Amino acid sequence: MADMTNENVEIVINLLKQHNKRITKQRLTMINVIMRNDCHNLKELYYEIWKVDSSIGQATVYRMITTLEEIGVLKKVQGYIIK
Repeated sequence: MADMTNENVEIVINLLKQHNKRITKQRLTMINVIMRNDCHNLKELYYEIWKVDSSIGQATVYRMITTLEEIGVLKKVQGYIIK
């Protein structure tokens, strides 16, 4: 299972690079949390990210979610995030 998650993280990183997005420390943290947690809404997701790095703000998380939606990694369905 961990190998699949690591593989998924690499896929997301490659997709971000293909879309000319920088891979920052904050983005890596958010990607790892998103791919390793089963959060059902943005508030839960933000809290999980905050536990790892409290310097990452809500606006940063929301922008990242929007970016991941734009490149097809995530999809919101009635408030839930589908990977």
